[in-house]
Amino acid sequence: MKILFAASEMYPLIKTGGLADVAGALPDALLNAGAEVRVVLPSYRGVVEQLDSVEELISLGDIGLSPAVGEVKVLQGTLSSLKTIIWLIDCPAMFERDGGPYQDENGEDWEDNMLRFALFSKAIAMLGVMGEQSGWQPDIIHLNDWQTGMVAAWLHSWNVQQPKTVFTIHNLQYQGVFPAESLARIGLPQELYSIDGLEYYGQISFLKAGLYYANQITAVSPSYAQEIQSAEMGMGLEGLLRSRRESLCGILNGVDSVQWNPATDRVLHTNYSKNSLAKRLQNRNELKARIGLRDGQGPLFGLVSRLTSQKGIDLFVEAAPALLNAGAQFAVLGSGDSDLESALLQLAREWQGEFAVEIDYDESLAHLFMAGSDLLLVPSRFEPCGLTQLYALRYGALPLVRRTGGLADTVDKQSGFLFENIDSGELQECMFTALNSYRDSLQSGSGEWEQRQQYAMEQEFGWGKSAQNYIECYRALGADLIE
Repeated sequence: MKILFAASEMYPLIKTGGLADVAGALPDALLNAGAEVRVVLPSYRGVVEQLDSVEELISLGDIGLSPAVGEVKVLQGTLSSLKTIIWLIDCPAMFERDGGPYQDENGEDWEDNMLRFALFSKAIAMLGVMGEQSGWQPDIIHLNDWQTGMVAAWLHSWNVQQPKTVFTIHNLQYQGVFPAESLARIGLPQELYSIDGLEYYGQISFLKAGLYYANQITAVSPSYAQEIQSAEMGMGLEGLLRSRRESLCGILNGVDSVQWNPATDRVLHTNYSKNSLAKRLQNRNELKARIGLRDGQGPLFGLVSRLTSQKGIDLFVEAAPALLNAGAQFAVLGSGDSDLESALLQLAREWQGEFAVEIDYDESLAHLFMAGSDLLLVPSRFEPCGLTQLYALRYGALPLVRRTGGLADTVDKQSGFLFENIDSGELQECMFTALNSYRDSLQSGSGEWEQRQQYAMEQEFGWGKSAQNYIECYRALGADLIE
């Protein structure tokens, strides 16, 4: 079973969100389960330099986009922290630039994203049929999000039966929508521009390409796989998803249990386990000192998130003041919408020493947030899977979440706190429930809070189970492990 795992980002090489964490962990878990795996991603600036060894695998030449972008090469390398071999799609005109994978240094989308990820997708599709030249023929190409969706369209247009494709939806909101005339520029036949194809409300959607043409679709949690078939959550694609429901399933993401382990985490002030929770308090003190919070009776609510309305940050801004008046403290780490950033910074000014905000994303500080917070807030409007609540469980920060998507699949009433509706009042009520539970346990000396922490830390969301589920998905498409 040979799997070519295609993603636009991969930890630790390049990361903007949870997709990178998945691409950095799932391929190795698949390899441990017996599959042969290659990961393919763009050769962004700075990526090659992080690899331990790099060589040219194959030249794809000028792959026929308009305007021409020069020679496209495939590089092969390794990384000491991963077992999986890495392939890079090397095209300096498209990927060798300052800024991020999708946006420039000013946070604006690259104007040529259509061409960039059309090239990335076509190169992957070519690798799928060039096993003789590359020396490695995949049975399955595993696609992730809109940046790789066109792979399935190219294979369809070439009438290729092998390799099969699996398309994973990490977030249906990001759809890769571009003008209809883009089709001619990237070399796909015009007949694909139809409702039964790439057409999406008068434009084309790279995401729809994956949903329509892939052999199998997965979403990153069972609940999300159901939710996206509804008008409320389907983002205009619910009809297509319902029509493909027999080929759609939900598989939970996992946690890298080596990278996220409070007993061995090198960035923590003090390591601890479920059997030494007293040591955890030293991380709480360190977090408060780092971000400028006073000593307090708590609880300390942490929030590590993109600061967007999807993540429910506006609900949090409305709910927080009443909790601050009741003695709760808050620590926020993230960046996003400028209006929400401003609202959070205003709360920090009004509640200096009780409400702290870091407008940034710092991986090591995120680990300390998990180890130092009493609770972790995830009040999302929708959440395909969510990873922060899984990290929080491992570190004994009880998640407080809205019952949606992967949050509903991973947090229960013993391991955390849940509220139902997109409503700041409900969020506030749930936060007060958590605050009172924390204080009651502290004042009574019952140890109930510590018992809940231990239960949370015992929950198993490693990548092993997820990998086995994907292996079964690949098997259903005819791929099998070599005994």
